[in-house]
Amino acid sequence: MSTSCGEIDIQLAVGHSPRTASSFAYLVRRGFYDGLTFHRISHPNGDFVIQGGDPRGDGSGGPGYRVVEAPPPGTRYTRGVVAMAKTMSEPAGASGSQFYIVTAQDAMLPPDYAVLGHVIAGDEILSRIAAVPTGGPTGQQPLMPVVIEKVVVQQS
Repeated sequence: MSTSCGEIDIQLAVGHSPRTASSFAYLVRRGFYDGLTFHRISHPNGDFVIQGGDPRGDGSGGPGYRVVEAPPPGTRYTRGVVAMAKTMSEPAGASGSQFYIVTAQDAMLPPDYAVLGHVIAGDEILSRIAAVPTGGPTGQQPLMPVVIEKVVVQQS
């Protein structure tokens, strides 16, 4: 994933979340994420998450479909975990196109979010994005755009 702050390499959790990873790869192949932004940088008590993948840029958009793949009980969201964002009213594991990357050591979230993968390179880029000043009505909107320039999926 190329961003305006640098490169982030993510290993997809194909064995753990095959439908979620397949949906993400499908959107990547269609260029869905290219040019979108990280629209939410949340750090209420230090680091927490950075969130992107919304074509509307305000947390309300998606691809027009939903995948549901509930994570197993006991799933933990630690630094570098990439998981799919959902609203509180959606079932556990629901996802569209929005994802978040955990920037805290442990986000202490319930196991309600489908795990997409984890960051294998670019941890310093997570810190750089998390340090972008925020504001707006929720205090979580970046005051400068953090652009997802290009996302590619490579087979290994």
